[in-house]
Amino acid sequence: MMELKIKPKSGLKGQIKVPGDKSISHRSVMIGSLARGKTRISGFLTGEDCLNTLRAFQQMGVEVENFGAEEIVIKGVGLEGLSEPESVLDLGNSGTAMRLLLGILAGQDFYSVLTGDESLNQRPMARVTDPLSEMGAKIWGRDNANLAPLTVIGQQLSSFSYNSPVASAQVKSCILLAGLYAQGVTRVIEPAQSRDHTERMLEYFGAEVEVDGLEVSVKAKPKLEGQEVVVPSDISSAAFFIVAALINSDSELVLSNVGLNPTRDGLLEILTKMEADYELLEQRLVNQEPIADLKVNSSPLKAVEIGGAVIPKLIDEIPILAVAATQAEGTTVIKDAEELRVKETDRISAMVKELRKLGVEIEEREDGMIIEGPQKIKGGAECRSYGDHRIAMSLAVAALIAEEEVVIKNCDCIKTSFPNFTDLLEQI
Repeated sequence: MMELKIKPKSGLKGQIKVPGDKSISHRSVMIGSLARGKTRISGFLTGEDCLNTLRAFQQMGVEVENFGAEEIVIKGVGLEGLSEPESVLDLGNSGTAMRLLLGILAGQDFYSVLTGDESLNQRPMARVTDPLSEMGAKIWGRDNANLAPLTVIGQQLSSFSYNSPVASAQVKSCILLAGLYAQGVTRVIEPAQSRDHTERMLEYFGAEVEVDGLEVSVKAKPKLEGQEVVVPSDISSAAFFIVAALINSDSELVLSNVGLNPTRDGLLEILTKMEADYELLEQRLVNQEPIADLKVNSSPLKAVEIGGAVIPKLIDEIPILAVAATQAEGTTVIKDAEELRVKETDRISAMVKELRKLGVEIEEREDGMIIEGPQKIKGGAECRSYGDHRIAMSLAVAALIAEEEVVIKNCDCIKTSFPNFTDLLEQI
């Protein structure tokens, strides 16, 4: 298993482009496959999670040109064109792929089985299998269809109005994708707004989508047509280098083509409150997604409270924000983030344990953590990733400002979302 040995380094400089947005890459394959005609995708994330989504659709009869490249072509088969896979669909470590695919498979006229790695097969799926069952889906699995492997026998689905108990883009997207195969109009109402890539992309491909505050609806049986999709750089991946530049003295980085979707920009909202020195350059719009270049300079940060409605907009960035908080003046409180406990690992527990190994004083709470700052990162320790890419990369950023070298074990997981992370780290 790959391990990272990170030595302290100041003065991070350069211009880099982080990989394509994982959420948009997943959805471009899924919706492109359900459209008629070719969908050309540029900037596709070639991490293992997205490649597993590609493989799953190949198993269901979708042709893919240039598999594994950043420029791929999906030969869409239309809403009714998928075929029964001959073997189990293995989605590796991707909760997004499994939950969204369940919505699509629920309305097919065939049998399928979904599984994943040890981590994914312990992640809760009842949050989507329960509402899908109310639409008429037939899904079986461990713990009453809460845990994969999951068996799906496709059915004719009924339209549905679902009041989601959580603000989750995966839950919302699953129901909306199932709604493509239902009768009439399917609605999802959330307690707070989650990321809206699915709604934007469905509309871009020709679906009838309506957004009214926290309610999103989709009309069944749309005529989806293949499109050109430009995948912006993933702000969740950019976050590691943004924070690295902010907390590292004498640093100046420019990150190109970063996605600034308003349901994903919670990171920038919090960094603004922390008085971070950054600038948005060349703001523009591509396939209904806003993007810009991002210039970041070293900054003395201020502590803030992170909680409430902003949490769904930065849930994946909380581990790296915890690292930023160690260098912020005052007390940073992270709350309302219970969702972190059911990610690839329990990210609250993992970050607390590993930062303590680096000498950080940090208090664990059920829904988050409390961090006093600024603190010295002592280093000289061996840390664990828990098989979680965001934990591994967050610890790598912390190690850059440590007093001694830090070793991070089991870092193969980084390939799921950021295959060239170490290359870019060396480049700057």
